[in-house]
Amino acid sequence: MKAAKKSAKSTAAVGKKSQVFTDEERGAMKARAQELKADKADGESAVLAAIAAMREPDRAMGERLHAIIKASAPALSPRLWYGMPAYAKDDKVVCFFQSAQKFKTRYASLGFSDKANLDEGRLWPVAFALVELTAAEEARIGALVKKAVS
Repeated sequence: MKAAKKSAKSTAAVGKKSQVFTDEERGAMKARAQELKADKADGESAVLAAIAAMREPDRAMGERLHAIIKASAPALSPRLWYGMPAYAKDDKVVCFFQSAQKFKTRYASLGFSDKANLDEGRLWPVAFALVELTAAEEARIGALVKKAVS
């Protein structure tokens, strides 16, 4: 009797979409699987292509962030991470740019992983909302990236 119930229960779930992950999250996971298979030497062109595929104003922000990060920490290697432009040291992602359209949020963000040396006491920010990049924000981002790789 239990076997029949179990069988009926499991067949009812066949063909249903997973309620655990959104379409955007599933897309990011698929992108990550492809990135793991991709040639690591081609990271810069993959990052630039991902930025070029973004809509404005994220595209302009992504291009500017790419330039700031490369200038502030030349040791970081550009690569894709879950389909997002990211920058790694010793093959570990230190920071990444998430466009607003990636997960349909109202702002883009610059995030730092636990590999970033930003520790400050018992509490410190690891992600920043980006609405616009002015000279002040660019200077702050440059300083954060330098600190992250120190």
